[in-house]
Amino acid sequence: MNQPMKEDINIPEVKNVTIAIVRKKNEAEEYIWDVYLMNGNNHCLENILIVSHGYGDQNGKQVKTSTLRHFFDNLDAHSSMVIESIDPSVFVLNNEFGVTFYVNGEMYFKKFTFVTGAISTEYLRSIAVIGMEGILHS
Repeated sequence: MNQPMKEDINIPEVKNVTIAIVRKKNEAEEYIWDVYLMNGNNHCLENILIVSHGYGDQNGKQVKTSTLRHFFDNLDAHSSMVIESIDPSVFVLNNEFGVTFYVNGEMYFKKFTFVTGAISTEYLRSIAVIGMEGILHS
């Protein structure tokens, strides 16, 4: 029996699914940062698995953060949800989010990488769908 090769597996292109890193003020008027998954499609995303980690060079030394895994049953059409909080100390690293989900039984995958320096207040913009300011990656 022949096993399928990775090249034989067809994973469709992901459209209208984005990651945003958003800042907001807490009760103490300090900024906190959250990572959001946003679904701009007319259909629900199901069985969502998100794997995140940071990596890169810091002061001449290779650094890698812990790997976090999150599972969500679904994300409705034209909606968003918080995946995790993110500490500003890792903004100096590449921050990667691998998102796998199903639509009508078909698997989709996309990797979103915020490169070093991409998460910065200079790149903040208003994200109307969630009513906050943040950095979008699509």
